[in-house]
Amino acid sequence: MAEIVPQIIVSGLLIGGVYALVSVGLSLLFGVVDIVNFAHGEFLMLGMYTTYWIWVFSGVDPLITLIISIPVMFLTGALLMKYLFKRVIDASPLTQIFLTVGLQILLQNVALMAFSANYRTIQVVYNEIVWNIGGVTIQISRLIAFFIAILLSIILWLFLTRTDMGKAMKASQLDRETAKLMGINTDKIFMIAAGISAAITGAAGTAISTFFYVFPTVGVSFGLMAYITVILGGLGNLKGAFVGGLLIGVAEAFGVQYVGADSGLLLAFIIFIVLLTIKPQGLFSKGVA
Repeated sequence: MAEIVPQIIVSGLLIGGVYALVSVGLSLLFGVVDIVNFAHGEFLMLGMYTTYWIWVFSGVDPLITLIISIPVMFLTGALLMKYLFKRVIDASPLTQIFLTVGLQILLQNVALMAFSANYRTIQVVYNEIVWNIGGVTIQISRLIAFFIAILLSIILWLFLTRTDMGKAMKASQLDRETAKLMGINTDKIFMIAAGISAAITGAAGTAISTFFYVFPTVGVSFGLMAYITVILGGLGNLKGAFVGGLLIGVAEAFGVQYVGADSGLLLAFIIFIVLLTIKPQGLFSKGVA
């Protein structure tokens, strides 16, 4: 059985990269705006449908549709912040939960009415290409999705640490009132943060659309994994969200292999509970980092 461990780890890391990217988007929104978005998984679903329909009507390679899905989802997140999330920024957590859960249900049902509950797939040539390296099998489409997750995470980190806008986001997260006194337009910062959160999550949807079914409730499981990962990594900590995503992916892969295909998340939940028992604050400290 030991000989399949490298395969399990690689498979877990590949899907864990996608979990990490989705979790980073959720963590960014919480870290900067201080809102937990329970409709976050639906951003992934919208990204998948955007890619799917562009592919259906134009035949464009799904990966090329990133140049469309990212701006579309950025605009979606920014508009939601301006007209919806902004109204509950200072409200109680319970109010925020009710609002975002309502948004989740709305987006799912709109997708059901518009696209039906059918499972749809995108057929690309490279989805059938498999590499065998040292006895480890790697599906090219999953490897591409992993590298997209890594690339976008690095770009986001550089944006937050190397640009004035990124530093303004950190300042707004640390002390909103002081940031305003320093001349930072926090409303603009929050819109950009929400836009980036939705954009990178939509990009994750595009990345997995070549090997994952597209359907209206696909975001539910990914959203759940994102919530777990964000708490595990430390609320609002991007590095924690990324590391947590990889860890959850590997744990799920081991669970699928040794527990059962329908119980893959069991091991991930056990690790989640154990780690939070040891470190209730998560693997890393709270805050965008």
